[in-house]
Amino acid sequence: MYGPARFRRAIAGISRFYHLRSPRVEWFEYLDWGKSGGRTFENGRIALVHPENWKRGRKYNSERRWIQTVYHEMGHYVLWADAERKADAFAYRFVRGVSASARARRSARHQDATPSRLQRRPRRARSR
Repeated sequence: MYGPARFRRAIAGISRFYHLRSPRVEWFEYLDWGKSGGRTFENGRIALVHPENWKRGRKYNSERRWIQTVYHEMGHYVLWADAERKADAFAYRFVRGVSASARARRSARHQDATPSRLQRRPRRARSR
């Protein structure tokens, strides 16, 4: 299934891609009284809830959710940003958006005619 060696290799691969040192990852049973799954500190240390303990007492306890938490914390590490929005965007792009945005850029380059005026997108419905 998964193992510590595969996890370290994956983290090292992400760090190598961004030309950064690999972060020091520490494992815990729970963080912030069970509210969060991970935390990134100023010194580059990442605290994560161990995957075996992830499933205890959580509403969304899937392995996929744990992986998204790891990507989110790596977003904080790579971007060195406190903004949750940036870390969420990094995690989303890392999983889904990279290939989709590349396809969109390729198709935009191959269009023959560009519209003379920017097209307005329809407004999204707001939830209350």
